[in-house]
Amino acid sequence: MSETIRGKNSSCFTAAAIVVGALLLSACSVSSPIQRFSESTSRFGTDPPLIKNNIPSSDIYRIFEQAATGYVPIDALREGTEQRAVEFCERQGKGMLLLGDQTSKPPYILGNFPRIEIVFACVDKPNAARGHSGADEQYAKLSNLKKLLDQGAITKSEFEKEKAKILSQY
Repeated sequence: MSETIRGKNSSCFTAAAIVVGALLLSACSVSSPIQRFSESTSRFGTDPPLIKNNIPSSDIYRIFEQAATGYVPIDALREGTEQRAVEFCERQGKGMLLLGDQTSKPPYILGNFPRIEIVFACVDKPNAARGHSGADEQYAKLSNLKKLLDQGAITKSEFEKEKAKILSQY
């Protein structure tokens, strides 16, 4: 009889472990709706730095994504998030202009999965094409600067100083 009880207990334990494992893997992915920037708050606690702009607040939006595991590259998460923003603006007959972003920092373990928040504007397409190259250049410079900080090549104070220079140029 004790053999039968042990067999049932190990089966219950195995089933419980499978259920808990499935819940842990499926409950971590987050994809927020696209919200107006002025009517929402950052999931990072503070808003990302934005490029200077004269865009009405009614045309500025925020979107947040979090990967389900720590194995998703932040670049893949960024690409999917930006694609959602582009499609959102296209449905309005406008172009997407990236105004700012922020990402989680590695290591991506113990629930600190890759996360990204982007702030963007839906602008008339001629303005998007005209203003996007400057925004792209600024974004590229800020991204490269951030990579240097993450790699430990520059200090936080050096990062902040250079970031201020880049943001003041545009």
